[in-house]
Amino acid sequence: MPHGLTLTESSDSTVSASPPSMAVIGLIGTSEAGPGDVAADLDAAFPLNTPVLVTSVDIAAGKAGSLGTLQRALEAIGDQSSPLVVVVRVEEGDDQTETDDNVIGATTGGSYTGLQALLAAETLLGVRPRIIGAPGLDTQAVTTELVIAAKKLRGFTYARAIGADIAAAVTYRALFSARELMLIWPDTNDWTGDAVARALGLRARIDQEIGWQKTLSNVPMDGVLSITKDVHFDLLDPTTDAGVLNDAAVTTLIRSQGYRFWGNRTTAGDHQPDFAFESAVRTSYALQDVIAQVVQPFVDQPITMGQIKNLLEKANAAFRALVTQGRIIGAQAFFDREANTADQLATGRPTFRMQFTPCAPMENPNVDLVITDFYYSDFANQLV
Repeated sequence: MPHGLTLTESSDSTVSASPPSMAVIGLIGTSEAGPGDVAADLDAAFPLNTPVLVTSVDIAAGKAGSLGTLQRALEAIGDQSSPLVVVVRVEEGDDQTETDDNVIGATTGGSYTGLQALLAAETLLGVRPRIIGAPGLDTQAVTTELVIAAKKLRGFTYARAIGADIAAAVTYRALFSARELMLIWPDTNDWTGDAVARALGLRARIDQEIGWQKTLSNVPMDGVLSITKDVHFDLLDPTTDAGVLNDAAVTTLIRSQGYRFWGNRTTAGDHQPDFAFESAVRTSYALQDVIAQVVQPFVDQPITMGQIKNLLEKANAAFRALVTQGRIIGAQAFFDREANTADQLATGRPTFRMQFTPCAPMENPNVDLVITDFYYSDFANQLV
């Protein structure tokens, strides 16, 4: 028998406060081979209704056919960043209804088509799309389905507010009441969908450089030469075109030291005021990922006081790390005595309560400008 101390090394580190990447784009697009394109190369790179992982948007844009929305969307995303993109290519229909049906897709048996194929991306590719869009294809019917997919993926979707003018865009916005949706008006450059594609790329860039706690608003973007409608903007006047759109929870575009999106709001509306800001929705989903990381190792373990304390300590340590990183204002995990009866614990169903405060954007700072004679009070003495 050995005589002395036998040391066994083990690990009991706290759970990382970083959830899986929120910067993965899910992109739906149409594409056909144009003059000079090789149809076989397009089909090989982007087979129809199949999620394809793109690690270089510039290379992928070169493989996408020149007809349709896919190539231009990839180029617009690439102007902002080089994120991971899950691409699902769909076929353009003979009319708008058929195209909408192709984009929306279906789930039949074990087959997923259209945007439904994004739901299979994590199983097939190992990544989950969290920034969802179908630039140029986002009709009302498609946008409605994009929101449903975003809910299932714990993601967020960006789509155009359809309308020829501000009044029409505001009226269109009233058709939606989802916290996972931001509507954008007007468009950029020369094709319908450019602004949404740039929003997807910029959102991924902000996630990578700052974090999901920062909204899309007031960050310069690249590659914009013009916007398709005139938008009057004045930081000191809330009654401008930009102010009217923002008041209706429509994100617009302004030119102020470059072009940038202006607006923080989702279409959640008054029935979900806690999720009025884009950042609150995405923070909630990011925290859900963190909580899943914390809780998973404890699933199926014996319910003991030590295990419960350990779980709470790991959750609160992860929350403190997020506070230190500036991702959230605060969060805490509790074991609610009243919610955990003996019967409930005996059936293996402990209840934990976790609360958090997301970072709100400084959307409307108030400044009191006061005129005073105070600075004349020592005027004469300063002349000596």
